[in-house]
Amino acid sequence: MLRDIDQFFLNQPEPAKSCLFYLREHILSVNSNITESWKYRMPFYCYKGKMFCYLWLNKKTKQPYIGIVEGRKLDHPLLVIEKRSRMKTMHLDADADLPLETINSILKMALALYE
Repeated sequence: MLRDIDQFFLNQPEPAKSCLFYLREHILSVNSNITESWKYRMPFYCYKGKMFCYLWLNKKTKQPYIGIVEGRKLDHPLLVIEKRSRMKTMHLDADADLPLETINSILKMALALYE
């Protein structure tokens, strides 16, 4: 039987599914202290046990995004706060090449907040 987190990824429509699978592996490869967990019915990534980021789909566009838990402490033009008080999100286009340099930069800035 599949875990809920695995089922989440498998149930997404393409091309979002492929994008989310890639982001999942990429986030886990950024730092050996990042672990994956299922919280609030979504895939979360923790750094040394503290919530770090999560993956989700925009309800309207069905496009994936990365939510940065301590995003309000980061200043980057691609991070959007929307109606959240703590988190910022980076919206992605599953039909286009992912901006890996930008993703890596944001993840590294966010990791620095935990060290």
